[in-house]
Amino acid sequence: MATVVVSDDVEVFFSDHGRGPSVLMLHGWTCDGADWSWPAGDLAVDHRVVVPDLRGHGRSTRTVDGYGARARADDMVRLLGHLAIEHAVVVGHSMGAIVASVMAVEHPDMVSALVLVDPKYGLPDARAESLTAAMKLDPLKTARGIFDGFYAAESPLWQRVWHDRRLHGMPDSVTAAVFFAMFGSDTLGRRSVEEAYLARRKCPILAIYSGIAVEAAEWERSLGHGPQDQIHVWTGAGHFLHQERPEEFARLVRDWLCQFHSSDA
Repeated sequence: MATVVVSDDVEVFFSDHGRGPSVLMLHGWTCDGADWSWPAGDLAVDHRVVVPDLRGHGRSTRTVDGYGARARADDMVRLLGHLAIEHAVVVGHSMGAIVASVMAVEHPDMVSALVLVDPKYGLPDARAESLTAAMKLDPLKTARGIFDGFYAAESPLWQRVWHDRRLHGMPDSVTAAVFFAMFGSDTLGRRSVEEAYLARRKCPILAIYSGIAVEAAEWERSLGHGPQDQIHVWTGAGHFLHQERPEEFARLVRDWLCQFHSSDA
């Protein structure tokens, strides 16, 4: 089993596919690297695609704490160092977009571009307060309620079964700890904290938002972006849009990366 020790008490599981320019793919809250199977398979034809399970998720170590975005970004930097990868395109979904953005701010030489899939940074503070209060009372019930809001009418039914099964399989303590590390007081998931921080990202950014996150996409546009950046909103798609429309997702990412690499040549 491919693992790397990233700290004294944390071991991260990962898979490594293909050859070519490096791509690191980061999953979301309560999920694991299997979420990327469809786009990773497409990109691995001519890229090196590394797919980890973030700490606390999948086959990686579960700890009592240490789930802050900076700690997990450091985990990923150590993973890339272990693989002798000097820089990579970092793809992040949901929570993974927070970790990816921290990598771009804190380790800019290692991140050549960001692909952000329905990011869950920038949560309004009032909403964060409400959800963290509910999470303290009943993590599983609160998580299931959050996931209920992730689906569009067009989202496939199999997603609900898969995601609900994973929610039940994750210890409540980890579900809550990861959420508090993202959206608790003064954390990088909150809009009041994140706005100035995200402005420090300097690499090209492709952000793809679902049709249920239009307000978040408009907030993203207000942050200020460079000439290579693109922000898309996919109507009729839910939070896991890379699974719902995998061919379209792969085509958009490939087209953007091609343009980006061409402009860098």
